[in-house]
Amino acid sequence: MALSPTAAALIALVAGIWLAVALWAVLRARGQAAEAAAVLGENRRLAALLGAGAAMPLLIGTDGRIAGTERLAGALGLVAIPETWPDLAAPGGPWQSEDASALAAGIAAARAGDRFGLTARPEGSQRIFRIEGAPAPMGCGDGTVLLWFQDVTEAEGQAAVVRARLDRRSAALEALSRLIEVAPFPIWHRGPDLSLAMVNSAYVAAVEGDDAAAVVRQGVELIDESAGQSPRLDAARVRDQQEATHRTVPVTIAGERRMMRVVEVPLGNQGVAGYAIDVEDQEEARAELVRFVRAQRDMLDRLSAGVAQFGRDRSLIFFNQPFARLFELTAEFLADRPEFERVIDAMRDAGNLPEVRDFPVWKQERRDWFISGPGADEEEWLLPGGKHLRVVAQPLPDGGLLLIFEDRTEQIQLASARDTLLRVRSATFDNLFEAISVFSSDGRLSLWNNRFKELWGFEEAQLAAHPRVDTLTPHLAARLKRSNHAGLVRELVRSATQERKARSGRVALIDGREFEFAAVPLPDGAALFTMLDITDSRKVEAALRERTEALEEADRLKTAFVSNMSYELRTPLTSIGGFAEMLSAGYAGELPDLASDYVAAILDSVARLGALIDNVLDLTQSDMGSLLLAEDEVDLANLCEETAAAARDFAVKRKVALAVEIDPSVGIITGDLRRLGQALGNIVENALRYTDEDGRVLLRADGNAKEARLIVSDNGRGIAAADQARVFDRFTRTVDGRTQDAAAVGLGLPLARQFVEAHGGSIALESKVGQGTTVTIHLPRTADQQAAYAGEQGAADPA
Repeated sequence: MALSPTAAALIALVAGIWLAVALWAVLRARGQAAEAAAVLGENRRLAALLGAGAAMPLLIGTDGRIAGTERLAGALGLVAIPETWPDLAAPGGPWQSEDASALAAGIAAARAGDRFGLTARPEGSQRIFRIEGAPAPMGCGDGTVLLWFQDVTEAEGQAAVVRARLDRRSAALEALSRLIEVAPFPIWHRGPDLSLAMVNSAYVAAVEGDDAAAVVRQGVELIDESAGQSPRLDAARVRDQQEATHRTVPVTIAGERRMMRVVEVPLGNQGVAGYAIDVEDQEEARAELVRFVRAQRDMLDRLSAGVAQFGRDRSLIFFNQPFARLFELTAEFLADRPEFERVIDAMRDAGNLPEVRDFPVWKQERRDWFISGPGADEEEWLLPGGKHLRVVAQPLPDGGLLLIFEDRTEQIQLASARDTLLRVRSATFDNLFEAISVFSSDGRLSLWNNRFKELWGFEEAQLAAHPRVDTLTPHLAARLKRSNHAGLVRELVRSATQERKARSGRVALIDGREFEFAAVPLPDGAALFTMLDITDSRKVEAALRERTEALEEADRLKTAFVSNMSYELRTPLTSIGGFAEMLSAGYAGELPDLASDYVAAILDSVARLGALIDNVLDLTQSDMGSLLLAEDEVDLANLCEETAAAARDFAVKRKVALAVEIDPSVGIITGDLRRLGQALGNIVENALRYTDEDGRVLLRADGNAKEARLIVSDNGRGIAAADQARVFDRFTRTVDGRTQDAAAVGLGLPLARQFVEAHGGSIALESKVGQGTTVTIHLPRTADQQAAYAGEQGAADPA
């Protein structure tokens, strides 16, 4: 409850009076103590009178000796007063360390002629003492200090209560003042003369004033005066009638016109208080609500479902076009805002209500929709002609009713079609060759076909109980060749239903049949378990495996035979070549020209056959893993120059330009110089062979720290995409690759690839028909060569 300024002032006044009374009581107590001290000074020996006093004396001599009464000792919780002050102030005595220090300082000041006073509480006591100290009266000796101990426990308690009450009321008044000051809306107070007495910061900001004092002094009003109306007149009516009023008026705030809700309340003789709340947003929200309702009705009018809304008087206040069409009601009838009962009757006359035995009772039950509670009522209506409606009746908070009619005829038809499909599915499952079963997410068998039942030998009654896969495991184990595989079936079903993972496997039955099974997770959390008879497939697979092994063995025998034959062919070939060279050299006499030509042809054929045998030997050794490679430091630049020089005559013969581009970065690698030269020569020769006259072949070499790269490119005929994957296969040639002088078999590129790969490198081919072919060789460097390469590059390119 908010306190008015007048009430707050009265509270503050009462609190002040209580404080004054408490101070008066304290001062009075001090006066009594002084009087007692004077009486005690005048009559030290009147112990009885002194003992009846409110204060208890304690004398402290210059030598520290003290004198006090037994009453003081009992008040301090001591059996007797110690002989000296240090004993009384020592640790473990009645005083806390800070109180003892304060008393010691006060005693020292009193010896110097000053007076002191303090409040202390003995250690372990609930009593509070007011201690007054001063120099002792004459006759007690110079430097003697007199301390008066007065029990002010009750007075201190009352004073604390008064102070706490005053603090609470002061805090409440301060909080109320701050609340009024920080309120986000203008608040003001008019005095008895109805002039402004107080305004808050929001009021000052609203009237664009400098501060509250200036606004009050100038009497700046928040509300503008109009014809016959003014803020002071309105306040006067509130004061005279002693009734609070509220009104909504336009107010100019910070140069902006806004609607404000102004409330003024009477404060009796203290005037009138008021506040103003900005309701511009509420007005806009009200307008927005109207627009929302209009938009909602527009949306409902576009729904496919029929919608009708009845007001609290049960008359039709809204309907959409689907509602009118669904129940065949005319727009004129609906626009007349008919009552709920009339609408029901019209729907029945049009034949669009369910057939019921007692229509009046049925209609009365529908009227109860208006008062059925916050929840919606749902019904299914089957109309004549097979139309099926879902009806939702939602009571509205204002006492009205919203009806939604959804035509579910098509959905019912689809559901019927779905049932038909389910029956078709069951019939299909029962006639499948595979054994099929479906396990639900809890591991129970929910669907199976006849093949599954027959395969495992189940009775229909066993499966109709929808057993869990765990209970089926013993039955499955009895039918399996290896009984422990039954647990695998259970694990696959669990994996598919819980982990949602598809798994498969194979099992063999005791009758010799083999099956491939799989468990596949289904979208609804179930698992599909299928079993396919692969007995015949396994037999065919075994036969094919045996045949493959036989073919592999035949291939190994063929490789060994070719290798042996190659070695055997070298002996007669060497003899033929030797005798032919002797004939050519004239050891058998001078040969005619025609015979010399024949001998030259024999030598040429021997050389070509020898090269072919060497290639075949290299291929067979590579296949058998017996190809030995030298570890030379190969300067690739020299290798390219020598290869180009060796192929220069063949290039001239083919009328093809052979160009060489060697970058110094190609460097050196570790490898077999003869094998690499043979591989590069085969690639260059192959490029020259399949490049037409006036064509061009380019041998380019470069590299980096990790590898060297040799590239042979030509602008020849190119290789079809279908043939590119086979050019590195031995004894294979492209369809249009043969020329009149080509070799009978294609071993150049396969041999080149084997030599390059034996060095840890790779070879790649890119070609387009009619544009040429590019073959790229990548040869790796050793770690030492990489380090040396990096050093050479750093020296060649100083920072």
